[in-house]
Amino acid sequence: MAWRKVRESVQLSSLCKGLGLTRTPVHARGVTTKADPFTTNNTSDDILQVNNGEQLFSKLTSKELLKTLLNLQLVAYEPVVDLSIKILTSSWMKSPLFRAAVVPVLDKTAYSHFCAGENVEAASRTLARMWELGLRGVMTYGLEDATDSDSCDQNLEKFLQVVRQTSQLPPESVSMACVKISAICPIQILERVSNLLRWQHVKKDHKLPWKQDAIPVLAESSPTYHVQSPPEPLSEVEESHLAHAHNRLAKLCQACESEGIPLLVDAEYSVVQPAIDYIINVAASEFNRGRLPLVYATIQTYLKDSFPRLSLAVKSSHHRGLSYGVKVVRGAYISRENALAAALRVPSPIHSDIGATHRCYNFCAGYMLEQASSEDVSVVLATHNMESGRAAAAKVQELGLSRGNPRVQFAQLKGMADVLSLSLAHAGFRVSKVLPFGTVPEFVPYIVRRAEENRGLLGNTAIDRQYLRAELRRRLQHSLTS
Repeated sequence: MAWRKVRESVQLSSLCKGLGLTRTPVHARGVTTKADPFTTNNTSDDILQVNNGEQLFSKLTSKELLKTLLNLQLVAYEPVVDLSIKILTSSWMKSPLFRAAVVPVLDKTAYSHFCAGENVEAASRTLARMWELGLRGVMTYGLEDATDSDSCDQNLEKFLQVVRQTSQLPPESVSMACVKISAICPIQILERVSNLLRWQHVKKDHKLPWKQDAIPVLAESSPTYHVQSPPEPLSEVEESHLAHAHNRLAKLCQACESEGIPLLVDAEYSVVQPAIDYIINVAASEFNRGRLPLVYATIQTYLKDSFPRLSLAVKSSHHRGLSYGVKVVRGAYISRENALAAALRVPSPIHSDIGATHRCYNFCAGYMLEQASSEDVSVVLATHNMESGRAAAAKVQELGLSRGNPRVQFAQLKGMADVLSLSLAHAGFRVSKVLPFGTVPEFVPYIVRRAEENRGLLGNTAIDRQYLRAELRRRLQHSLTS
């Protein structure tokens, strides 16, 4: 219910002109006033207080710190990750005896570190611990890539169960529910719709009779190499599948609205992303009519066209009188995108180096923070990068936004960037941990995909390991001298 109360509060406060809370004129919204909106005049390094380990880890036991350090040390060692992937994807896992030997090890290491539990009840216990640490949770069932309507319907019921059970959790402890469109729409339909949207983007006069009026999903610079010739129109059966996907997302939005929590829709790989954005935007046309959005999209800033698409979505939302919500991430399908581009002999849609991705992320983050001050834009800054987190915190302060403003949130994966999460929370910002949950068999494909696609993320734990070692050393020295 917390989201609804905040939304109503924002709606009421916006009527109080005496407080100066007026909407930005339409022609001015979606426009940044700086060449680089992430530049800030605030040079304070004290916003996050990351060097105060005693305060930062005060609510964590030494056992928790040591377990986290050991797990991070494991995933940072690439040969261990390579061996783990080979084992988990091998035919040996079909053997009950072999599986019985591997699963307990996985359960005590990667599974317990990155996964919130087997079911909603177990995830709720993990969430309660996060809440004690001053963190919220994004509840996410690790389901994706459905192939037929029956599996989509089953997945929807699981997502609905998650949303309904949030009412039993501490108020405000759940910041969002999360879904992948590929879990509630057959993947082949997403591919077909994406290709048709791309073709219409190239051939403006191409008619798509099933297409509803919604925020555009492709910018002028968006790649269209996925389709070289006119795709076949959707058949009646395919149109029916698409309509069912719209209905499933609408049901999920209605459940979220009833429980008072926003719905975050994850981004996926570029082959299906236009269709995903289209389905999101149709739902946003219905559910994002308040001053705070219910439906949040996701933009992946490792893509070269990410900022053009982001600014287009912001401006189009303003023009339609809609609020706009988005999660800004770097991206998680690097290997897949590069492989596809290489196979088609076209330039990769991804920035050429990590530095360019960092710059694009920071630019998009700064742009969205500037837009958040216009009252109808909300952003979730999902980053494990300490410098991006520190710069965003400084930007929030410079813009005069309160640190607890519901329009600005930060997020990190469970088990990753805990130093950043805790320092932001200690500084008064809204911070969530993404809490994937499911059984160990359901978790295996999830963690394998993440490990294969984003090895840099798993290995980029040096800062956390440094601070964990320092705090454990301090506690040991204290116990020896006291």
